[in-house]
Amino acid sequence: MPEFKKFLIFGAALAALSVVFGAFGAHSLEKHLQDVTLLATFETAARYQFYHALGLILVFILSQYGLANKWLNIGGWLMLFGTLLFSGSLYCYVLTGIKEFAMITPIGGLLMILAWLAIVISAAKKS
Repeated sequence: MPEFKKFLIFGAALAALSVVFGAFGAHSLEKHLQDVTLLATFETAARYQFYHALGLILVFILSQYGLANKWLNIGGWLMLFGTLLFSGSLYCYVLTGIKEFAMITPIGGLLMILAWLAIVISAAKKS
């Protein structure tokens, strides 16, 4: 598998899952929540997951247009793990009510920020 193709696969899979989670949140979750204000948190998780799924697909596209370097690769991995931690921790928090899961969310957010900065560095280093 070409080095950056994995980000296309991960991105497409995360995009599909975000639609599944978004539909679940919109159509089924409210009746299962004791605190319906958590529905907005669940929607935030699905929305950020989708944005960063598109970001992973962008990493693949950029790699095909001559930007394939170590910083783009680092950006892809940071984006993947950041999304899993950010959205995953919010999903777990909403579905279980265990607040400790929400303490992981900022780590995922930081990784997502660093991912975008790595992509900036990747573009800046391109001659």
